[in-house]
Amino acid sequence: MIINAQTRVRIARPSRDLAAAERFYVDGLGLEVRWRSTERVSGKHDLLMVGPGDGSWHLELTRDPERPVEPVPTVEDLFVVYLGAPVEEEQVERLLAAGGTRVATHNPYWDEYGVTVADPDGYRLVLCSRTWEI
Repeated sequence: MIINAQTRVRIARPSRDLAAAERFYVDGLGLEVRWRSTERVSGKHDLLMVGPGDGSWHLELTRDPERPVEPVPTVEDLFVVYLGAPVEEEQVERLLAAGGTRVATHNPYWDEYGVTVADPDGYRLVLCSRTWEI
């Protein structure tokens, strides 16, 4: 099989404001900046990549200043983090202070087992108190 537990994964999506996204995901959630574009290059996207320092995945946020793409998240576009422990209120407060908005979920399962916070672009982060098992 070509995909296994060590396969690198990138989730990419547009952002209106990369600085606001960085505050949310780095200051609020605690991820690290893995890479960012440092200068404007005509014809290229501005990029911000965040993830755990030793992780095999990262979230890539893009912005094309010449032809911007408006983020269009739905209530089911979820980025779920399985904590395996109760969600700490101070973690939620950090996310809110970093530009997030606490929201109710479309699927009540996530409200029962966690907390959902929308990022500055409206994409939803779920901090789930359960562990992930198949």
